[in-house]
Amino acid sequence: MDDRWFTDHPPSTRWPHYTRANAGEVLPTPASPLGQTLAFDGAILPGFQAGSCAMGFYEAAEYRVDIPEICGFFGAYFYNNLSCIRMQAVRNPAITVEQLDVAFFGHRPDTPPYSPHRDDDKPHLRPIADAHAAFVTSATEWPDLEAEKERAAAIRRARPHLRSLSDAALVARVRDLQPVIRELASRHLVASASSGIAPAMLAAVAEAVGDPGIPMRVLAGLGGVDSASPALTLWDLSRLVRTSSELTAAFDAGVIGVLEALASSPSTDAQTFVSAFEAFQFEYGSRGPNEWELSAQTWETDPALALVALHRVRFQDDDKAPAARGAALAAERRVLVTEVRAALADLGNDELASTFEAAVVAGHMMVFRERAKTTLVRVLHETRMVFRELGRRHGELGHLAAAEHIFMLVDAELHEFIADPAAQRARLSARAAEWAQLWELEPPFFIRAGEVPPLAQWPRRGGLGAAVVLEGEILIGVAGSPGTARGIARVVLDPASPPDLMPGDIMIAPLTDPAWTPLFMAADAIVVNVGGQISHAVIVSRELGLPCVVSVADATNRIPEGALIEVDGARGTVRILSLPQD
Repeated sequence: MDDRWFTDHPPSTRWPHYTRANAGEVLPTPASPLGQTLAFDGAILPGFQAGSCAMGFYEAAEYRVDIPEICGFFGAYFYNNLSCIRMQAVRNPAITVEQLDVAFFGHRPDTPPYSPHRDDDKPHLRPIADAHAAFVTSATEWPDLEAEKERAAAIRRARPHLRSLSDAALVARVRDLQPVIRELASRHLVASASSGIAPAMLAAVAEAVGDPGIPMRVLAGLGGVDSASPALTLWDLSRLVRTSSELTAAFDAGVIGVLEALASSPSTDAQTFVSAFEAFQFEYGSRGPNEWELSAQTWETDPALALVALHRVRFQDDDKAPAARGAALAAERRVLVTEVRAALADLGNDELASTFEAAVVAGHMMVFRERAKTTLVRVLHETRMVFRELGRRHGELGHLAAAEHIFMLVDAELHEFIADPAAQRARLSARAAEWAQLWELEPPFFIRAGEVPPLAQWPRRGGLGAAVVLEGEILIGVAGSPGTARGIARVVLDPASPPDLMPGDIMIAPLTDPAWTPLFMAADAIVVNVGGQISHAVIVSRELGLPCVVSVADATNRIPEGALIEVDGARGTVRILSLPQD
């Protein structure tokens, strides 16, 4: 294996530290050459950089011209630029670098320290940053996001019959979508970056009041989180199955072929379910376990991904309804806000009281973040569907060894491919074999000072030993979503093939993105290896009313399948009550 992958970025000299924090939720696997060069390098990352400048924490002249620096790709793995992210604290007097780090990825002793740079101070940007901060701490609605959401829905409704389009027309559709994706990415970056402000501000309040759980509890039960909507809809579908003997019997027979079997049934229950599932697919078909990656399957391209989650959720009793649990958290949030206001009044600290009120409003940025991401992913999916059609037809014609090899192209090769598709077959096959090797590597969590280890030095997945927990041991993570739960640990490494999650079980995952969230409802609590207070797992867990602890180092390796554990989402702890018997 070469020292670097051929589409990798050169590390930035101005912004030298990178992290997989939150980036692992965006792209948990290596990016395909087409996914990186067309979607990210050609649209998403330029949009991110434009968004970063719109906030007043950066200016375009700070970035290099050719390759975006706000994020990076190394070994085809996606990284957030930690040095860039920290400017939101360095150039914002309301929060510190330390607070931002904790909100972003929790407490990690191996975090690269912040080292001031001579160009960090940009006083001329302050008016823009102040205006943005005023927006973040006052906006309870964001009309632009609503307009973009409808725009994405209209693009989906207007999707042409792709099989009827020529190769050139398919590529033209992609080119039409690229600037849209760039615009949506810009807004998403603003919402995503701003979502770390509320927990950072609340940390100061929590310290003054003496309650470290305040940030997490104040930001629970916000309501309107779009990334939770598929899970809530899937819950309703699971109730259709649970209350129908015919549907139950069909799912008892197995997920494979269940949709086809029900579609051929004339019964009212079967037709009601099939119609409801088709509506679910139309609305949420862009979601999937790796939805930012163009080559990945989604709920539209592989319905079994959603049906597997539905199959596990149907066993939950009605009293575990996520809407009811989320409403209970929202009620607790309202009580807590009142209590904190009273405590701050007793302290007589008007400045801190103002900070708290601003932070309560700034919490809406988490809702906005998930809305912006959902919209972006929906339009990105339209690009995916174009290339799946292009791959399908040229795979059938023999121009590609496999339909998926279409994703081994890079953006600059599309015109050449359309002109002579058969000429690319051997090169794309070779790339596919080399790309598959990258999946076996464990990317470093941090890239420090621009030093990227050669790929040959990256550890293999599963090769990193971690000490198994001891009975009675308490693992410390980051409080994500309040509540406690006791149950059997079930390690889930792939949401497409989960273990037999049953009511009362606790899901242990390496990382999660919103496409995992329907599976959340099959468990009573969630434990995640990585993440911070603004990770998708946390935001959605709070909406679904599930206890969640993130940033529990090596949880999937250390906690054995079948262990009895207790999760305290408010304290951020996982207690090992008993280990499974051999």
